[in-house]
Amino acid sequence: MRLKKIGSNQTELFKNGLVVLFSYDTPVAALLPSGRYLKTGTKYSTTTTKHVNSWLQGVFGDVEIVAQCVLDGLIERVA
Repeated sequence: MRLKKIGSNQTELFKNGLVVLFSYDTPVAALLPSGRYLKTGTKYSTTTTKHVNSWLQGVFGDVEIVAQCVLDGLIERVA
């Protein structure tokens, strides 16, 4: 597992082809090993919304909106 700080209050977690974006301490988006992108459907602060939109900028194709528990579950599996 590897962590990379990508900005103020933004961190990426990498493990086995999975990339998860954290805004502050919350997982808010992910790139699955299959190439599928996910983002939380939970409404957070304006800053967190900017983090997610910036991270997904340039993504071609669909981004699946999922319940927060899906992203939380990804973290539980890699821990």
